[in-house]
Amino acid sequence: MRPAVLFARADSIYKTMDCDVWDAERDAVKWPGGAPVVAHPPCRIWSNFAHMSNAPFSEKQLATFAIGVVRKFGGVLEHPAGSRLFSASAMPPGEGLPRCGDRDAWGGFQVVIEQWWFGHRAQKMTRLYICGCQPKDLPEIPIKLGEAPCVIGDVGRATLGTKRPEISKPEREATPPLFAEWLLEVARRCTRPVAQSVPPLT
Repeated sequence: MRPAVLFARADSIYKTMDCDVWDAERDAVKWPGGAPVVAHPPCRIWSNFAHMSNAPFSEKQLATFAIGVVRKFGGVLEHPAGSRLFSASAMPPGEGLPRCGDRDAWGGFQVVIEQWWFGHRAQKMTRLYICGCQPKDLPEIPIKLGEAPCVIGDVGRATLGTKRPEISKPEREATPPLFAEWLLEVARRCTRPVAQSVPPLT
């Protein structure tokens, strides 16, 4: 089944691939459902620097909406590895995301990957929440050793004690083509987990 990509950038690489792309103009919240998804909900208000963001609080609900969609139709949600979305306190009791190595009531599980393995020029650790398939059925992950040629932001450079160049904000936010293809293949391998309703945005 042709996957849907929710919360994509306007210039997303997904628009060159075989999928149904929903960016800000189409409004992912209006997606009618019916297919597995790759969800990239906004993360800035879930980050450790949320206090510095001017994003409206309503933006925070897009991630919890995306969780509901993944649980209803199957697929994968992508967020930074350090996102507070994965904290046990981020969701109501019984609805939070499982810890790595555990499963939740929808059969969902976490996978942590490094986008550098998929062609990102900087190391960018990412956490995935997947429903609708088994870990053994995931596509091969191209793990590689070493260090990326670039870093993300001055903080990354200072922390790593390196003089490697910093990438631009658009490049930081973009999904590497190989990673986009991998996420779409994950979605294609997912089936509808359990009939659950998608929580409304309130």
